[in-house]
Amino acid sequence: MTASDVRDCDPGDGRISTPRTTRSTAWSADALPRPAAALPPLAPDRAPAAAPDWFEVVEHFREGLVVCDADGVVRHVSPVAERLLPEVTPGELLSAAGVPTSSEGSAGGFTHHGRRLTARQVPLSGARCCWYVEDVTDSVSRADALLAERARSAFLAVAGDKLGNPLHPDRAAAAVARLAVPTLAEVAVLVLAPRGGRARWWRAWRTDDEAPTVDSGVLAGDELPAAIAEALTGVEPHAVDWLVEQAVDAGWLPGLAGAESAARVVPLPGRDAPVGVLLVARRATRWYAEADVELIRAFAARAGAALTTALLYRDQAEVADTLQASLLPVEPAEAVGVQWGTAYRPAQAGLRIGGDFYGSHRLADGGTVFFLGDVSGKGVEAAVFTGQLRQCLRALHRLESHPGRLLRLLNDALLETTQGQGRFATIVLGVARPQRDGGLTLTMAGGGHLPPLVLRASGEVESVPLRGMLIGVVPDPRVGEVTVQLAAGETCLLYSDGVTEARGGRRGDEQFGTERLVTALTGCQRVPAPALAERVEQITCDWLAHGDHDDIAVLALRAAGPSGRGSRHLHSVPAQATTTDQQTETDA
Repeated sequence: MTASDVRDCDPGDGRISTPRTTRSTAWSADALPRPAAALPPLAPDRAPAAAPDWFEVVEHFREGLVVCDADGVVRHVSPVAERLLPEVTPGELLSAAGVPTSSEGSAGGFTHHGRRLTARQVPLSGARCCWYVEDVTDSVSRADALLAERARSAFLAVAGDKLGNPLHPDRAAAAVARLAVPTLAEVAVLVLAPRGGRARWWRAWRTDDEAPTVDSGVLAGDELPAAIAEALTGVEPHAVDWLVEQAVDAGWLPGLAGAESAARVVPLPGRDAPVGVLLVARRATRWYAEADVELIRAFAARAGAALTTALLYRDQAEVADTLQASLLPVEPAEAVGVQWGTAYRPAQAGLRIGGDFYGSHRLADGGTVFFLGDVSGKGVEAAVFTGQLRQCLRALHRLESHPGRLLRLLNDALLETTQGQGRFATIVLGVARPQRDGGLTLTMAGGGHLPPLVLRASGEVESVPLRGMLIGVVPDPRVGEVTVQLAAGETCLLYSDGVTEARGGRRGDEQFGTERLVTALTGCQRVPAPALAERVEQITCDWLAHGDHDDIAVLALRAAGPSGRGSRHLHSVPAQATTTDQQTETDA
C-alpha cells in the first residue's frame, strides 16, 4: 500500500475512501475566490513536520482494517482487526480464515465468537482491496432492547385498551386469557378467586397460526393446584419446577408435556386480596427470562384492575337488580270475579323503575283492594317513594278496608314519612266486591288523580266523576268517593297522566288527551283486560313516536262473569247454528 491509498483518509470517521485518478487542490483559485494578497511564506527557521506513518493512524480507528492484494492474500491486519478476527493471518489467503465476505461496497453483518460484526469491502489501486470490520454488538443489543421495549409497551397498551371494555366478569376473564396468547404463553389459564366454595377458570391456547381457543370450567376450592392456592393468597410461587406438573395434572396444558415446558404463576391484584391467578406456560425453548416475568406482572396488574372493575360492576348490578325488583309494580293478586290487565313503561327505560305504581290486596271478606297512583318526581327517588307508599298500603289495608278512610290513613302515614320533603302523590284507591250475577261493585276514593273510565257492554265509555286532593300535602285532605256497578264483561280503566299528557302528533307538542283515549277505547267492550291495558300503552307510544315521556301505568278491572273467568280474546269461530238455520242450509 502506498501513501496514495490513504491520502483521503479522515481520522475523524475511521474511513478510507477510494483513490481518485485526479485530485484538485483544496485551495484552488478556481474553486474559491481569494484576495489578491498571497499567503505568507513559512518562517525560514521552521522545519516542516514529518508526516506520520499511515499504520500509526489506522491503529486508532474504530474499525479494523484487513488489506488484501490482488490474489486475496492478507498483507496487513490492524490491531482492531486482529482482536475481532484472530483467524486472519498476514501472508495467508483471507478465504482460508473462514471469515464471511460481502459484495463490493456493501455492508454485511455476521456473528463471530459471540460478537456481532459488520464487514465492508472497499477496492484499492492495483486490484487490491481493504476490508473494514466493526464490532456492533453493543449497538445491536441496544437496538434490540429498544425494539423489545417498544413491543412490550405496545402489547400492554393494546391489552389495557381491550380490557377496559368488558364489564361482565366472564367476558373480562376470557379476554385476559385470550390476550396472553401467544405473546406471553402458548397456554394461559386464568383462575378467579373462589366464590361460594367454587373457582371458575378460563383457558386459552393456540395451535399453529390459528386464533386462540378459549374454554372454561369450574373447580371446587379445595381441588385447586397448590401453586394456584398459594398465589391466591398474594404470594408469587418461587419454586417453578413443579408448576408444570400441577398444571398437567389439572388438565390445563393441552399439547405441552411437563418435561419440555416452562411455566410461571402470578397473582392478579384486587382491592383487598388477589382477584385471581394467571398461569402461563410454553415450551422450554423459550424460557421465561426476568424481562418476560416483568412483562407478565405488568399484564397481570392491568388484568387485575379490569377484573376488579368487572366484579365490582357485577356486585353493584346485583344490588341494583334486587332493589329494582322490590320497587317494580307488583302484578295484582288473583281475585274472584276480577280479570286484571296491567301495563307499565317507566320514563327512564334503563332504570326499569319510576314514579307510577299499582297493585292489589285481598280482603278477608272476599273483596279486593286495588289502587293506581303517581308520585312526584322521576327516576330512583320517585321509585323509592312509591316503595314506601306501597308498604304503607300493605300494612294499613289490614286495619281499614273502607277506601275513603284508608286513603286518609295513608295521607297521615305519608306526612310522617316525608317530614316536609315536599313529596306528594295522586291515587285512586278502591275495593272490588264480586256479585252473584258476575258483576262487580267498585267503591273508589280519589286523591287528586285522573278520574277512571268505565267501558260499558254497549261499547260506550263513561268517565267516573271522582275528585279529591293530593295525598301527603295537608293533614286532613278532601277525599272524593264514588261507587260504580260493573255488569259482567264491563271494564273499569285506571291510568296515569303519562297517557293523557303524552306529547306527540304531527308537530310533536300536542297532548294525547282524554278525548283520544276515549275514542280509542270505544267499541272495545269485548277485549279482555290484559289486551285492553296493552292497547292503551301501545296507542300512547305510537302517539309519542319514540319521544320523551312521563311514566306510563295502566290498570284494568274487568268483571269476569258468573264463571269467574273472562271471555276468550279470539272470536273468529262463529256461534253454533240453530236447527232451523241448519235445515235451511240443507234445503239450499
